[in-house]
Amino acid sequence: MSLTCQILASFLLIFIVSTKGAAPENNVVWGTLGHDFDLNISGFQMNDNIDDIRWEKDKTLIARVKKGKLKDLKDERYNVSTNGALKIKHLKTEDSDTYRVVIYKIDGKNVLDKTFQLKIQEEISTLDMFWNCSNRNLTCEIKNGTNPELILYLDGTVLGRAVSKTISQKIAAKKWTTKRSMSFNCTARNEVSEQSRGVTINCSEKGLDIYLIAGICGGGIIFVSFMTLLIFYINKRKRQKSRKNDEELEIRTRRATAKERHRKPRQGPGPAPQNPAVSQPPPPPSHRPQAHCHRPPPPSHRVQHHPQKKSPPPSGAQVHQQKGPPLPRPRVQPKPPHGATENS
Repeated sequence: MSLTCQILASFLLIFIVSTKGAAPENNVVWGTLGHDFDLNISGFQMNDNIDDIRWEKDKTLIARVKKGKLKDLKDERYNVSTNGALKIKHLKTEDSDTYRVVIYKIDGKNVLDKTFQLKIQEEISTLDMFWNCSNRNLTCEIKNGTNPELILYLDGTVLGRAVSKTISQKIAAKKWTTKRSMSFNCTARNEVSEQSRGVTINCSEKGLDIYLIAGICGGGIIFVSFMTLLIFYINKRKRQKSRKNDEELEIRTRRATAKERHRKPRQGPGPAPQNPAVSQPPPPPSHRPQAHCHRPPPPSHRVQHHPQKKSPPPSGAQVHQQKGPPLPRPRVQPKPPHGATENS
């Protein structure tokens, strides 16, 4: 035999020897917190040949039935039924432990030796479900329960599952529809209890479809843009029209000014007054001209006296221009005689 085969045979022999005397696995049983619990012995039938039944917790004797009489009770919450099962009242968290039962016949023969692993869980409470039609979100939760598993269904199809007290699932748009009612079901369970609740959701009146919302938003944006452009266009036309009116008014003003300039040279001057002194405004009272003293002219400027000619009355235009009471006529200085001028 080769060395490899010898080594392999040695390992197999060691494995068989080590596993031959191994104790069988404990039977795991589950109890509900706060409830009464019976630790039954499966496959055992009570008869008159049974003499002694012993129950141990973590290798400590807690209850015993000897010749049909109950004795050695560790706690008043413990009891042994007529079929040999251990009864525990109002399970507590500390009751979770390893339990062993040993049964003997009258002749002292060991009939049964069995071990149990008791685990305790809190019962699942009532389920609560919440949903939001706008974001297509569904939530299922419980208040109490040890190690719960939550499963969410839509029309019998699993949507999601979670090992927690709350499950929140966002439903896909193709599944979340507002055109019909949707049936959701939530199930919460653990090893000792199970709760389930179903709801029918109809979001046709509670929310708007995403496409409708997008259409409304797009239409609003287009409308606002159109109104903005329209207002801008109207203001621009008003400015252009106002500018055009200002230019037309300026052109008309220039034309009117040019016509007035052409008309002024053609108009003849009015009749000049023969006596300019008459048309002059009267001086103020304090500055009235005083009569000049008559001085004889020099010999070279002596002229003959001629009768003074009266000035013609002012023309109608001049009379029309004067308003108010008639103005006093200024005194006219006498002219030198004509003869004196000639002699000089």
